Amino acid sequence: MQSITESVMKQFVLICLMCFSIDFVFSQESKNEPKSSVEKFTIDNCVNSFDMEETVKTKVGYQYWFADKDFLDGRTLKLSVVAPKMATHEPHRHKEDEFFFVLEGTAEFFLDGDTRVAGPYTSFYCPPNSLHGIRNVGDTELKYLVIKKYNQN
Repeated sequence: MQSITESVMKQFVLICLMCFSIDFVFSQESKNEPKSSVEKFTIDNCVNSFDMEETVKTKVGYQYWFADKDFLDGRTLKLSVVAPKMATHEPHRHKEDEFFFVLEGTAEFFLDGDTRVAGPYTSFYCPPNSLHGIRNVGDTELKYLVIKKYNQN
């Protein structure tokens, strides 16, 4: 298994800061959002290092949640790893917008009937209710971050 390089980690930190220091620009939610399930933010619950033991296996690879739906008002940050020539699922729609950020490998992005192939350090924004997807079209693992805010009801 390849390790995540220092330069990729710098990109990861940048995205984390973007994700958690501002409310998503594209969100139309009111300012009366529910509070986080985390009672008090501490260094212990605000630092999350990748741990292979904590990954969630998928049929095409694995996922690791750096921040799940319950951590901060539905905002999430997930690492997805997909085997060569595979996809986690077919293109789909949902009411939330979503960002993908490729760390390693070659991804094919799908958005409302159009596709684009790209490599590391490429982002992909999926507007709400758009038909979108991502799949690995390369010969090595595809590693990408998923940044999404789930609506809290």
